Amino acid sequence: MNYMLTSRIVITGCLLLAVLSMAAGKKGSSRVTNADRRKAEYVFLEAENQKQQGNSAAFYDLTRYAHSLDPENTAVSFYLGYGMLMMHDAKKSQVTEALSLMRQHVDAHPNDTYELMVYSDANMAVGKVQEGLRVMKILAQKNPNNPEIKLRLADGYIRTGDYAKGIAVYDTLQMQEGRSVMLSARKVMAYQSMNDTLGALNEMRSLLATAPRSAEYNIAMANMMHLFAQPDSALHYLNLAQEYEPDNGSTYLAKAQYYNEVGDSANYDKQIYQALMSNDLEVESKLHVLVGYIRNQLMANDSTNRVQNLFQVMLDQHPHEPDIRSLYSEYLVARKDYKGAAEQLEYALDLDATDANSWHRLMVINIMGENYPKAIEAAERALALNPDSVELYRYIAPAYYQMKEYDRAIATYDRALTVIDTTDVELHSDLLGGKGDVYAAMGDTVQAVGCYEQALKLYPGNTGILNNYAYYLAQRGENLDRAERMSAITVKSSPGNATFLDTYAWVFFKKKDYKMALFYIESALNNLDSPSAEVLEHYGDILFFDEQTDKAVEQWQKALELDESNELLMRKFNDRTYYEE
Repeated sequence: MNYMLTSRIVITGCLLLAVLSMAAGKKGSSRVTNADRRKAEYVFLEAENQKQQGNSAAFYDLTRYAHSLDPENTAVSFYLGYGMLMMHDAKKSQVTEALSLMRQHVDAHPNDTYELMVYSDANMAVGKVQEGLRVMKILAQKNPNNPEIKLRLADGYIRTGDYAKGIAVYDTLQMQEGRSVMLSARKVMAYQSMNDTLGALNEMRSLLATAPRSAEYNIAMANMMHLFAQPDSALHYLNLAQEYEPDNGSTYLAKAQYYNEVGDSANYDKQIYQALMSNDLEVESKLHVLVGYIRNQLMANDSTNRVQNLFQVMLDQHPHEPDIRSLYSEYLVARKDYKGAAEQLEYALDLDATDANSWHRLMVINIMGENYPKAIEAAERALALNPDSVELYRYIAPAYYQMKEYDRAIATYDRALTVIDTTDVELHSDLLGGKGDVYAAMGDTVQAVGCYEQALKLYPGNTGILNNYAYYLAQRGENLDRAERMSAITVKSSPGNATFLDTYAWVFFKKKDYKMALFYIESALNNLDSPSAEVLEHYGDILFFDEQTDKAVEQWQKALELDESNELLMRKFNDRTYYEE
């Protein structure tokens, strides 16, 4: 269970120094020597420095050491407990110990506002609400004019089920800070928990009365009406919000949410479209909405240019926002427009050329679009920003392979092998197997087999290498029994993998077991996401040797439609016979 606290818990050097001095000054007689006490303070200051640098593990280890030197220093105890709670795998017993350590300081120093707030939050986070509320009451007594503490106190009362006291504190806050949607919404939820519909309604009416033409307040009123299952009233207030502030994009978003919840997809679409077309809605909000809108359009197989038009409007409104270009790129990838997706991402990178992740994505998109030179170009830019990324080498080498630049592919694999963590046997195996594929394409049997064998020695269960090695042996007509065993392992591990099924079929074909070959090649075809010229050609070859010549020619023709430049396939189709690859 993760008991990580909120990001508000930040330790500052000055605060720690003050706390340490205060805690150390109240020691009196003890078994801790002055030397250990001073050493603990120095160690703890270094712990704080490590925390500021984001080194949580070092912070925890140093704090634990400081505590071992001076267990009487309650400040050190407090932050040791805090460090324990920050551990992702903290167990229940550790949580109890952590809170006990923190309480030592809280009880000894009730005027330390920051530490009391952290301790209260920690208890709330792990479900010890009563203890969190007890400390928050102390804080409220000592800080009667602090609105944040008041808000936490009220929230604490609500969590314990003392709604009346919670509402009373919210009322005090409203008098002190003025009315707001945030406070009214909290009060409405409290009234709802008390089954006091009238109290909730009066609260929202009071809020609306302060600014009856406010779109925000009318939307809040609509939300409450929807909460109480009054959809007609909810729509009424949403209409008023739009009437009073017709250029406010948030009114369209609120209305879209309403239509979505009542199942009116046509009006939902209209309101989302209007929200995205508005000039005043923040870019971040638009992007958040657009993600959901795009998902709906893709699920509906929308073939119109509606989404593209929206992107164009947004780009006209916000021409210097790379996030819009990036999202547009992702949408075009989903539509399999890889050229357009790459173009949009290039525009985004023109605006921010230091984004290594975007260069990485551009590389992947170009590979998907089979633009390998551009993929390598993007990968090199990504490598300049992230030179230790083995993942990039794993893309660059296959790109060179596709371009038949085998020497460069081998050199890239070799570079990757010099920087990898050798304890990562799966990655090490993948890279050696990749080298094997390149050597196989080069016709270097000795090197190919050597790489495949090394890869499988490192990681015998590497199904990708098992598949490629089996196919290589089948192509050469060598050691077919071993090829069958290796291919069988891959099919058993992933019975729906079309590539593995195709290889298995091809091994049986080479063994002249055409019935088994037909069974598995048809299974491969049934599991394909999109038509494959290679699989269709294999299907034709197997059918031909199964004496189904007409069907074989039919499959070769389908393969040719996908791979018109394949001369060997053309000869098979024209001559109605089989030619060895």
